[in-house]
Parts: sequence; structure tokens; C-alpha cells
Amino acid sequence: MGRWEPNTRERLAKAALDLYGERGFEQTTVAEIAKSAGLTERTFFRHYADKREVLFAGAVELEQLFAGAVADAPPSTAPIDAVALGLDAVCAVFEERREFARKRHAVISANAELRERELIKLASLATALTETLRGRGVPEPAASLTAETGVAVFKVAFERWIIADETRPLVQLARDSLKELRAVAMGNGRSGPCRAAGISEPSR
Repeated sequence: MGRWEPNTRERLAKAALDLYGERGFEQTTVAEIAKSAGLTERTFFRHYADKREVLFAGAVELEQLFAGAVADAPPSTAPIDAVALGLDAVCAVFEERREFARKRHAVISANAELRERELIKLASLATALTETLRGRGVPEPAASLTAETGVAVFKVAFERWIIADETRPLVQLARDSLKELRAVAMGNGRSGPCRAAGISEPSR
């Protein structure tokens, strides 16, 4: 039955997050998740390798989307502006999933193993962006600095976005965070890696 049920993956994810929030991640079993979703354990394992994967599914696709948008930026685009295009692309994907993101973040924050997994995911994203920027001819250390900057901007914007009373779109928060970073960079001068990364004063 589960194979043909529409939205099976989404139902399992919702059931898992609800249970993680109620009982805790460690205390929740795959059998309980499947039962809550009205599905079988076998169906669960068709969609997720284990109960952690509910929280981290899509990480590879996120990397590909972010790096792809950076790679596809016009050749004349400054590195930091190419990363900004990547931020726009990934933020658009998250926009309709704010409540899911809030619940997911709460679950991960409460578990040391999951927090470590999240950091690994972000490090992998930074590596992918660095390689993409190198492919665009950005030298080191500017490529690594710009990639890490993009990931940091996304992380800061995301954590603002999931605050309970926050209503602004994620893309706006990411752009605002990047603008603030540019202002700081301008205050400290524009030499070396900052110049190579294309960090300059935002247009007024």
C-alpha cells in the first residue's frame, strides 16, 4: 500500500518531526514513525535509510543547487555576487517550509550527535562552493573565504528566519546579512582576499 500512497515521504517526515518534538529523537523508533504516518516500516526504509535521514535528506540536492547557481553566474560576476545568486536560489527552496525548518532545528539543537551531523553538512557545502569558485578562476584564499562567507551568511539568516515571531522571507534576511557583512568589510578596508572575493560597498 505504502508504495503507491501519495506524499508518502512528506507524511513520514511530518510524523517523525512531531514524534521527535514530543518524545525526543533518541526515544522515537522507526516503527513509531511509520505507525503515526499510517504506513509500514518497510515503506519508511524505501524513503529513508534511518531515522536521522529524515532530518538530513536533501543535503546533496542543496549543495548542487547552491553550487550550480554559483557556477552559472555570468563570467564577469564578482565571487561574492555569484555566491549571492546561490543564496537566492537556496532560500527560495526553503521559503514554503518554515514550520518544518523550525521543528527540525529544535530537534537538532537538542541532540549533540545531530548538531555534529549538521556541522558536517555545512562543511561539505562550503567545500562544494570552494571548488566551484576555484573552477571560476577565483584564487586561494579568496575562494575558501568567499565560500565560508556564503555558508555563514546562510546560517545566520536561517537562524533569524526560524525565530517564532520572524515574518520576513529568508531571501531578504540573507541579503540583509550579506549587506551587513559588506559594510563591515568596507570598514576594515578592501585589500588582499577581500578584493579578490569581490567584496565591495553595496550600491546605494
